[in-house]
Amino acid sequence: MATYGFHPEALLEYAEATNYYLQAASPEVAEAFTLAVESAIASIMASPSRWRVVEEPGIRRYVIHRFPFVIYYRWEETEERVTVYAVMHCSREPGYWQTRTA
Repeated sequence: MATYGFHPEALLEYAEATNYYLQAASPEVAEAFTLAVESAIASIMASPSRWRVVEEPGIRRYVIHRFPFVIYYRWEETEERVTVYAVMHCSREPGYWQTRTA
């Protein structure tokens, strides 16, 4: 069975975004964001190679439609593991997370 995990900085991004929505919007919006990310992870886990490779080495991108975020991840088929490298707000500079894949 496939597993997944977050790079520590990606987990921090996820927590900070959730906290932002909690403080700046409402608990309901923060919960909707969390559900959107968890739904994205479930979709990725159901079919990890479905989204195309957008960066090397083998980094794929999942766009969260309700919120301006994308998830960058790698499917390590031999280990049956998904690693999430970024939960990136779309206004951030592209590629800032790429050092995490080394």
